[in-house]
Amino acid sequence: MTNNDVLRRVRYILKYSDHQMIELFQLAGHAVRLEEVHAWLKKIDDPLLVPIADRELALFLNGLIIDKRGKREGPLPKPEDPLSNNMILQKLKIAFNLTSDDILEMFNSSNKQLSKHELSAFFRKPNHRSYRPCMDQYLRNFLGALNARCE
Repeated sequence: MTNNDVLRRVRYILKYSDHQMIELFQLAGHAVRLEEVHAWLKKIDDPLLVPIADRELALFLNGLIIDKRGKREGPLPKPEDPLSNNMILQKLKIAFNLTSDDILEMFNSSNKQLSKHELSAFFRKPNHRSYRPCMDQYLRNFLGALNARCE
């Protein structure tokens, strides 16, 4: 999955307007223009599509966390760059206040069987021996299940 896919799907799940998208970036301390958001949200086959960088997607997801959960004390979190599927999954888990059991149930509802150990491996540090990269199909299935859950 590309960062643009993630951005489009999260927007679709939450039914956010362009201005709500801009507000999420602002919550994370980053100003974006309407033209940038439009360019990031274009379909994959559109020649005017502009790829959204890892840093910008991390800022968007940080803004989503602040919007959904409230601002924490202290400085704003630094955006990750590079951003992995594992980090995206972690940020969405935080933003939507999901437990591991919630996520397992969501995977099972999307016919993607996942054990507790496999899921916990996604949330480990990359240098941990049990770390496992979250492949695109897992993130895609998670976003599909999240969409079904939010309807």
